[in-house]
Amino acid sequence: MKRIILSTESGADLPADLIKKHHLQVVPMHVIMDGKDYLDGSLPVEEIYDFYNRTKKIPSTTSTNAHEYEEFFSRIQENYPGSAIVHIGYTSKASSSFQNAVIAAEQFQDIHLLDALNVTGGLTAIVMYAAELVEKEPMMKPEELIEKLESVIGKSRLAFIPGSLDFLRAGGRVSNVAFIGGSLLKIKPCIELIEGKLVSTKKYRGKMSVVAEKLMKDYLDEFTIDRNQLYLMFSIGLDESIKNRMDELAKEAGFKHVKWIQAGAMISTHSGPGGFGIAGLEK
Repeated sequence: MKRIILSTESGADLPADLIKKHHLQVVPMHVIMDGKDYLDGSLPVEEIYDFYNRTKKIPSTTSTNAHEYEEFFSRIQENYPGSAIVHIGYTSKASSSFQNAVIAAEQFQDIHLLDALNVTGGLTAIVMYAAELVEKEPMMKPEELIEKLESVIGKSRLAFIPGSLDFLRAGGRVSNVAFIGGSLLKIKPCIELIEGKLVSTKKYRGKMSVVAEKLMKDYLDEFTIDRNQLYLMFSIGLDESIKNRMDELAKEAGFKHVKWIQAGAMISTHSGPGGFGIAGLEK
């Protein structure tokens, strides 16, 4: 039986310790800023915020291209000869990255692709579920793993609140009228992944400390999340007191493990500093 190697994109925001522990392979997506192309992960998120403060513009983000995927898959096969690659991709509804992986995979054997229809912590939840399955059953066939993962894609639930309407406005995701109204009323939109698409579903009013707690309550009321693991996301700038309070609420709700995930460039470009999110798998 062939060893399964798991891969995904940088848009999963996988923490470095999990990448190392589970031997996960991550291909970078791109951030375009000041006319320069940066690989996601090589650019400190703070520089994105500095760029916005200087220009009142946000960088653009682009997918991993087919040539980069060819190099990425080749490198994995060289480093792990005789292995089978299972690539768990960033949602195809928000990026062309997965389609580019499909194009590149045509040049190889033993590469199996799965559109996770999710991003950041929601994608991490699926990747980590896959890692646990492979570690429990190292001789599992790739086709069997794909089948098991397909059954949980629709159970990965992600919700987050951007830290700044400024970034949403700069990216054209809210109108000036909505921005002014939202700023005056201190309204913060809740963004969720629905059928692979980022959708604004609710509106909260108040400071992030109040809003984050409301989001946590609504999320746990709406979804029956597996208590074994909860992923909490933050973009740089979220107050430590909020993080501590979310840890308390997660513990009170019976979660055995809570993992904090820092939003990378792909999400931070649109959410701005001080954002908060939740992800997990439904039972």
